[in-house]
Amino acid sequence: MANVLDLRRRIRSVKNTRQITKAMKMVSAAKLRRAQERAMLARPYAQMLSNVLESLVRRTDLYNPQTGDVVHPLLVEREEKNVLVVVVAGDKGFAGAFNSNIVKAAQGFIDARRALGQTVDIEPVGRKARDMFRKRYPVANYEKKEEHYDNDLATHFEVIRHRAAPIEVTGDHPTMLLKIEIDEVSDMAHSIIDRYTRSEIDSVYVVYNEFKSVISQRVVVEKLLPIRKLGSHEITVAEVMSEEQRDAAAHAARTAGITITDQGESALDAEAKKFGTAEVDYIFDQEPARLFRHLMPRYVTTQIFHALLESVAAEHAARMTAMDSATSNAGDMIDALSLTMNRVRQAAITKEIIEIVSGAAAL
Repeated sequence: MANVLDLRRRIRSVKNTRQITKAMKMVSAAKLRRAQERAMLARPYAQMLSNVLESLVRRTDLYNPQTGDVVHPLLVEREEKNVLVVVVAGDKGFAGAFNSNIVKAAQGFIDARRALGQTVDIEPVGRKARDMFRKRYPVANYEKKEEHYDNDLATHFEVIRHRAAPIEVTGDHPTMLLKIEIDEVSDMAHSIIDRYTRSEIDSVYVVYNEFKSVISQRVVVEKLLPIRKLGSHEITVAEVMSEEQRDAAAHAARTAGITITDQGESALDAEAKKFGTAEVDYIFDQEPARLFRHLMPRYVTTQIFHALLESVAAEHAARMTAMDSATSNAGDMIDALSLTMNRVRQAAITKEIIEIVSGAAAL
């Protein structure tokens, strides 16, 4: 059995750890408030963009009247042979099972697609996703060819991919979640759109943690391309929180002063939803077909941007919950160690008294 000095050192160590976990919990709570606010501020723009596109759909033909083909390439549905999966995980640890749940959901989706004979490309976002999938699968090999014409006055560039495995990592974005910028997200979205337009991939899925509130979040696999219905999320797989996880998240939120209810939509948002379905003949500066053609890539960018914002908020909520549980466990450990130390000290005092009494009796 440990002596009193060893127990005191261990109690001091656990107290120091508890101070660190408590501070990390408060930092995550502060970051969660900002992430929630940013996600809420991004909703009106995404909603109005969907409404404008719905209004344009009512005023333009989605199919060519002569050939019957879809007029926009992002609406074209093909047989899924090559699938792209965008996996949005976190950049740091100490968030409980947040990163492992996302990787597990992505891996299950990849295995299911491989069982159907499809090839899979992985686009990880965040350090944890990048590190995990680069250990499991090879990186895609691209060759850039350059040809010169007209006595080197004109140059043609062409990027050719050499696929070596059925599952490859086509790119990574390890620092995108540190500070989510719309320009960086737009570059990634346009890269995905170009590959879809060239028929390099037949569908695009996003795996991320959908966040509505601290106690209302789930890991989802959402289909991004092709677009079937504007303004709606096509969820193929969803894993909700357990009751135990909700109770832990609710306790952490209450102690940190975070609201646990979804703020929902405001009266202004509800009024904005009527824009796309109202029987009003809106006048657009440009032709509806041209506007629709240019706004569709922006719609995809907005969907990815919103998924990243929700994932960041969910990561901070998971870290806040994990640190709250760690702080509570540290307190329980301190109580148990203190009780053990008191028993050891009492036993030592009793032993000394017995020795003194026995010595006095012997005299």
